[in-house]
Formats: sequence, structure tokens, C-alpha cells
Amino acid sequence: MQKLEAATICAFILASTAYAGGPVVVVEDPPVVVEDRPASSKGIVPLLLVPLFLCVIMCGDNDDEQAPPPQ
Repeated sequence: MQKLEAATICAFILASTAYAGGPVVVVEDPPVVVEDRPASSKGIVPLLLVPLFLCVIMCGDNDDEQAPPPQ
């Protein structure tokens, strides 16, 4: 009788630990891809546009210097 009780207790202990916690699923994060930004976003284009904008303003077309249209 003691062997049957010992076997039953052993079966309960093994069965309870076999299902404890559920399945283990390992999910790896995808690697992060960092894309290089284009050269225009690094400040080269604004540095070229500022002198161009200043030249347009300072060297603008003056109507006073032009000759009157022929009649």
C-alpha cells in the first residue's frame, strides 16, 4: 500500500511540474537599420542658399538704371 501511495504522490509531483509555466517562446527583436541621411540634410544646401538669397536681394533689378522704352 505504501508503494502505491508513494507512486501516486510521485506522479502528482512530476505532473504538476511538467505543466508549470507553459511553453517558452523566444522572440528576437529585428535588427535596427539606421539609414544615412542625404547630404542635403546635413547643412550644405542651406549654406549655399543663404549667399544666393543675399545676392538676389542685393543685386536685384533696379528700374531706375534701365533706359526708358523707345517711342
